Amino acid sequence: MEEKALKFAAVFLPVLALFVCLFLPFFPRLHTWAEEAREARLAEAEFAASQQEMEDLEIKEETDSGTGAKGQLNLRLPDGVDGSKVHIRNDYVTQTIRIEIPGTDLAYFDSYPISGSSSHIDTMSYTKEGDEGVIEIVMDRVYELDMDYDSDYYYFNFLKPHDVYDKVVVIDAGHGGRAAGATKQGIREKEINLAIVLELHKIFAESDEKIGVYFTRTDDGNPTFDQRVQLANKSEADLFISVHNNSLGNGRMSRTNGTQVMYNETSEESRMFAQICLEEVTKALGSRDKGLVEGNSIFIIRTSEVPVALIEVGFMTNQKELELLATSEYQRQAAEGIYRAILRALAEGV
Repeated sequence: MEEKALKFAAVFLPVLALFVCLFLPFFPRLHTWAEEAREARLAEAEFAASQQEMEDLEIKEETDSGTGAKGQLNLRLPDGVDGSKVHIRNDYVTQTIRIEIPGTDLAYFDSYPISGSSSHIDTMSYTKEGDEGVIEIVMDRVYELDMDYDSDYYYFNFLKPHDVYDKVVVIDAGHGGRAAGATKQGIREKEINLAIVLELHKIFAESDEKIGVYFTRTDDGNPTFDQRVQLANKSEADLFISVHNNSLGNGRMSRTNGTQVMYNETSEESRMFAQICLEEVTKALGSRDKGLVEGNSIFIIRTSEVPVALIEVGFMTNQKELELLATSEYQRQAAEGIYRAILRALAEGV
């Protein structure tokens, strides 16, 4: 019996050692994929829970060059409803235009109140919420709205972002909602990521650059991974940045610190952009340069059709860096570094 056990061990142990040597490099990726899959399920569940049941709404194709010809899409106003009372929200992340019309009954929706061209529309639906009628139009890509109204109609024209802005940038605050990211000493990564992005939002608001900036979230929402990356793809953005913070895989506090940037290794533009981000953020923070990291294991990186950089601003598993990341001053400095990286990348034609 002992001899058989020894023979088995002699065969099994080398095979096990070979297996470990071959697959050890993939273990971190397996952890990344598992964590990404968990967060994807959370985001998709949150999105599904936010949706309401709606009825399909048909569009009347416009053939008359007279009435309603001012817009690509024309909404006939209900009798007695002034256009100033209609509330419209353009959700760039989901490419959904929500129109809230006061004093609307169900018969209004049966009368084909929308006419024009459906070439930009994926779906159109309606529902009743109290005294309001709600129309949701899901577009085929990101559009800016050029709107006007008179006593009879509300008019919509759809402009591509590059028709409005010289350059277009999409900025993503990683995690959100029930996906907290790394959590250390009561500090949650999702909140640091968002705080940095909100500082960046202020910087762009104060600048005079003609750059269209779209944010995947400016609150504790949790867009799906696909919604985040499609905001970049469907706006034909020039650059796509995702802001995160790092931690060791075992979650233990350590001396490891500094800034890393992930990129798409199949795209030279992504690598160049990531390098610029690394240089500018470390310069702004005085943080350690931890280098570039190949990032195609990350969904939003490998599916981005535009130059992408995922910035790991600092390590939450380093005590000093964690304390810095929790301060508004450090968050502002990180945002300034990202802002300068964006301007430099656009100037250098990445």
